[in-house]
Amino acid sequence: MKQLEGFGKFLESLRGKMSLREAANKSGLSHAYIRDLELERNRSTNEKINPSPVTLKKLSDAYNIPYTDLMEKAGYLENESEQVGSSKAALQEPVSMNDTLFIEVSSKEMIYHTRFERISQAVTSLLDFSVFMDKLEEMGFKKMDTDLFVNMNHVQKYNEREGKLYFDALGISKFVVIAAIRQKKYHDLILRSVARNTGVGLEFHYERPSAADSLLSSVRRPI
Repeated sequence: MKQLEGFGKFLESLRGKMSLREAANKSGLSHAYIRDLELERNRSTNEKINPSPVTLKKLSDAYNIPYTDLMEKAGYLENESEQVGSSKAALQEPVSMNDTLFIEVSSKEMIYHTRFERISQAVTSLLDFSVFMDKLEEMGFKKMDTDLFVNMNHVQKYNEREGKLYFDALGISKFVVIAAIRQKKYHDLILRSVARNTGVGLEFHYERPSAADSLLSSVRRPI
């Protein structure tokens, strides 16, 4: 399947009355890049550009249009019926999602990070990739950067100043650095997740007590 003729105009029609800056805030893409996609060329080099599957996922979320529809119109899904036949096998994750701390995603591979392993899985079907992306939200994952999805059920410490999420209460093991725009968007969710996962009251995180107060609070917390 070839890309829809006038695909850039189609993207512009999806944006509608939404300003470029509003579309940028919703998608995490720059407003200049969104405009380049609508014009189908890089205005700095005048070279033709095509959005990647990851970019299309961001736009589908921002414009509230099914991801597979965008993938088809962009020419990535050449024969959906053939790809559907292989979906069941391709959607088998190489590791339990409950044990996965975070996932790095690209159009070519997905890298699963657990407490003890780092497992890579190639993306063999773009249709499966789109289905998988839709499933992540249902499994408790949130998009915290361009290609980073974090399992909020495992976050136990939040360093707001550095934008770091840790998967242990002491902050000495694995961590991820999240994008500033996502940090602002999910600030309250992060605090609630940490409180839930550690058993420490939400007010404890909002007050940001001193180290001594933290120790005292831990001692007083009922077992």
